[in-house]
Amino acid sequence: MKLDSHQHFWRYSAAEYPWIPQGSALQRDWLPADLERIHRSLGFDGSIAVQARQSLAESWWLLGLADADPRVKGVVGWVDLQSDRLQESLAPLAAHPRFVGVRHVAQDEPDDRFLVRPSVLRGIGALRSFGLTYDILIYPKQLPAALELVERFPEQPFVLDHIAKPLIREGVFEPWATQIRELARHPNVCCKVSGMVTEADHQRWQAGAFRRYLDVVFESFRPERLMFGSDWPVCLLAGSYEQVEGLARDYVRHLGPAKAEAFWGGNCARFYLGD
Repeated sequence: MKLDSHQHFWRYSAAEYPWIPQGSALQRDWLPADLERIHRSLGFDGSIAVQARQSLAESWWLLGLADADPRVKGVVGWVDLQSDRLQESLAPLAAHPRFVGVRHVAQDEPDDRFLVRPSVLRGIGALRSFGLTYDILIYPKQLPAALELVERFPEQPFVLDHIAKPLIREGVFEPWATQIRELARHPNVCCKVSGMVTEADHQRWQAGAFRRYLDVVFESFRPERLMFGSDWPVCLLAGSYEQVEGLARDYVRHLGPAKAEAFWGGNCARFYLGD
C-alpha cells in the first residue's frame, strides 16, 4: 500500500488560516477530491490528513472528511495539551477509529523549550494511554528540546515532521545534522521525508540541494523508520506534488523492494494505523 504520511485539507478562510501567504495558490479550498486526482495518477492508496490550524473544530471536521472518504486513512489532529480538561477533549476524539495522533505547531511558539514545559509534558504523557502518536513540528533551533522530550517518553511513538525544517535555502547544515543523528538514536522516533522544498529557494531550487540533508536522514533513521510525506498543498508554494514525489523517488530508487515498500507506505501504516 502506497501512502502519503503528511498532507492537509482546508476550507480557506483568511481569519482561520492567517499563516497562508497572501496571493499564493494556497488561498482556496483544498479537499479530498483534489488530492484523489493526483493520487490516482501516482498510484497512492491513501494518506494521513494532518491538522493545519489549532482547533478542536478542525480535528472533528477532518474526521468528517475521513468518514466520507476511505482514502483518508487517518487524522493527526490538535488538542490543547496544556488544558486541565485535556482528557475530556481527547477521549471522544481518540474513540474515533481514524483519529491516530496529535500535533501542536511548536515551531511557532516563542519559547524554544515549549515541548518540555511541565504542562506540555503532562499532556504528551497522556497520549500513550489512548494509543495515540505525536508529530513533532519544529525548526532546528528547537531540536534540543525535542531530544529532551523523546528521552522522557521512551515508550511514546513520535514522528519528526519535515526533517525538522533545516535551513536549506541558506545551506546551513550544523548543528542540525548532529542533532538529527542524536534524535535517531531513540528507537521510538520516526521521521517524515517531507516539507523540504518549502525550506529551499521556492523559485530556483535544484534537486542536488537536498542530497546531503537526505543522506543524514537516511543514514540516521534508516529506511525502516522513514516515511514519505508530500506536505500537499503547502508544497505548492515551491513545487508540484509530482515534483516532490519525484525528488523522493529519485533518491530511494536504489532501495531494495522491502525497504522501498516500507518507505512508501509500510512504515506509515505501522506507525499510524497499527498495520
